[in-house]
Amino acid sequence: MLSDQQISDYANELYASLYSKQVVEPLSERTPEIDIENAYAISKIVMDRRIALNSPSKEKIVGKKIGVTSDAVQSMLGVYEPDFGFLTDKMQFSQGDVSIGNLIQPRAEAEIAFRLSKDLSGTNITAEDVLDATECVMACFEIVDSRVRDWQIKIQDTVADNASCGVFALGSDQVDPRSLDLASCRVEVHKNGEFLSEGLGSAVQGSPLQSIAWLANTFGELGIPLNAGEVILSGSLVPLEPVIVGDKMSMSLEGIGTLEIEFIE
Repeated sequence: MLSDQQISDYANELYASLYSKQVVEPLSERTPEIDIENAYAISKIVMDRRIALNSPSKEKIVGKKIGVTSDAVQSMLGVYEPDFGFLTDKMQFSQGDVSIGNLIQPRAEAEIAFRLSKDLSGTNITAEDVLDATECVMACFEIVDSRVRDWQIKIQDTVADNASCGVFALGSDQVDPRSLDLASCRVEVHKNGEFLSEGLGSAVQGSPLQSIAWLANTFGELGIPLNAGEVILSGSLVPLEPVIVGDKMSMSLEGIGTLEIEFIE
């Protein structure tokens, strides 16, 4: 366990890195005793500052995310359990230009995004509950970004860093998931006109519904609901891909729709 001062110091570092674009050294290397509760406490301090009225960005929480859900991503990062974090309005984009000028070491991933019509609260949420609470699903590119040097993260580092959130883009097609087998939905991703990767909905804990149930229960343990109207990201179906300004990405998500974006400063 960390002291309150250590938690505050790490939160200050991560908050400053959002604006300075300077990476921090891995928290888990400097203080191996850091645990998930410490990491979430750090993340909460940073997010509270981001949404404060006197914040430079004055952000508003619009959703939540689960990450590091698939075998491919876990193997790439060396993190073998999911992380969780918050999404804000300043992170959100739609089809077309997506600004990554404020990111440090961005990587893109293709996901299925959910928009909720009902709250999900508590610690006994099932996949069936998630389906019942879902208004629609959408194609999504999440562009993750780590404030930790060279992505040298353990689960404590990424949770403290708001699940390595960067920005995300949503497709315009909004589909009722009750007509789909989400576990069997296939995505194909292209980068700069060339085939890059493909994956299935089952890559995320067997089903995106199960992935979001895990997220709801994890937040539920902290007394935080997934709220009606929020966007919930269910995890990457493909390996993460480093991107730079000028890159173009496209995805075709079977039964849900397409999404094309270009990264700008």
